[in-house]
Amino acid sequence: MKVIETAKAPGAIGPYSQGYVVNGMLFASGQIPVNPVTGEIPEGIAAQAEQSCLNAGAILEAAGSGFDKVFKTTCYLANMQDFAAFNEVYARFFVSKPARSCVAVRDLPKGVLCEIEVTALVGD
Repeated sequence: MKVIETAKAPGAIGPYSQGYVVNGMLFASGQIPVNPVTGEIPEGIAAQAEQSCLNAGAILEAAGSGFDKVFKTTCYLANMQDFAAFNEVYARFFVSKPARSCVAVRDLPKGVLCEIEVTALVGD
């Protein structure tokens, strides 16, 4: 097992890692829309979805993977009414259309509107 850690994505805010590579697969922790440089959270679902995708992309890159190798995502929304706006942003990043679960939850860390978790192949 290899721990994935990058300063290009927010650090863990609890007792967990940004991700692990196990048997050629990346299992990444959910990424919330915290800007890793400023620590700020953008306003609105579109901006938050984009930052969450950028953070997931940084984890993918650190693991030697990419969006094209993601085969499963789990997405959490604080409000299912944001589903369409979230999908517009999500579709720009996950063009290979990986398998996905998307659920509404009561609360997310730091009061954010979305969180994205990815599972991907690593290497060729």
